[in-house]
Amino acid sequence: MIKSKFSKKHTAEQVTEGIDLSGKTVVITGINSGIGKETFRVLAKRGAHIIGTGRTLEKAVEACNQVGGDTTPLACELSDLKSVKACADAVKATGKPIDILICNAGMSVTDLQVIDGLEIQFLANHMGHFLLIRQLLDQIKAAEAGRIVMLSSDAIKMSPKSGIDFDNLDGGKGFKFGQFYGQSKLANLLTAVALTNQLEGTAATANAVHPGVINTGLTRHGTGAIGWFLKSALFEWIVNNLMGGKSVEQGASTECYVATSPDLDGISGKYFADNNQEQPPFKVDPAVVNRLWEYSENYITPYV
Repeated sequence: MIKSKFSKKHTAEQVTEGIDLSGKTVVITGINSGIGKETFRVLAKRGAHIIGTGRTLEKAVEACNQVGGDTTPLACELSDLKSVKACADAVKATGKPIDILICNAGMSVTDLQVIDGLEIQFLANHMGHFLLIRQLLDQIKAAEAGRIVMLSSDAIKMSPKSGIDFDNLDGGKGFKFGQFYGQSKLANLLTAVALTNQLEGTAATANAVHPGVINTGLTRHGTGAIGWFLKSALFEWIVNNLMGGKSVEQGASTECYVATSPDLDGISGKYFADNNQEQPPFKVDPAVVNRLWEYSENYITPYV
């Protein structure tokens, strides 16, 4: 287990202090709000060229204008694989090696929504990022030591007993919002593990992180009584006072640490929380890792 000098109380600025990212290219999804915006701000402050994506170009441009620095805004709607493909094509057109890819964006919904045969959280949180990674993998390998950071979550403990319910990815056999959100974040962790196998023999790595409990805009798509509660002042108080909630600055720290720390050179396929390596709260089954990779490869075939 890798133990750092940092804890859950440290901020993204603190864990990257003294790190110079000048000349590095960083791709981050979901830069317009929450921990994605803070990660964007801090890594830009450290000198990186940030290719930042938002659900619309307008949102990405607005975020880039607010942060400043060397930035390139792009649209990437993760629940629309045509949009993901267009974003990846634009990144590939730069011809630059990608030193860091942070798959930060995520969504949580309280009611069943199905797009292209998949429940929307699985589509956006996993499949959209999977396509982006696959399209950019050669550029990541071309970097001196490319890093992929997957935003997972301790919510993976709410996943189905099988890990990924491949027979119910459209929710047609029943939908529980926490279970489906957990499943989508487990897929992020399993993707990091699978990528470690794919990247063997290269200097590139892939890891997953749990940012902590932060009351950001993640639940803004919630509807009904549950959605109302998740967006209420009461829930914010519970997060901050009973669930060990973090500030956005603290929540962004683990992904920034895993993306930049020289102590993690060559470390891959691991799970990090509170700026330290931890055992994930759900057992990683190699058979499920392989099946998810194969399923995802087949699903994105029309776009590659």
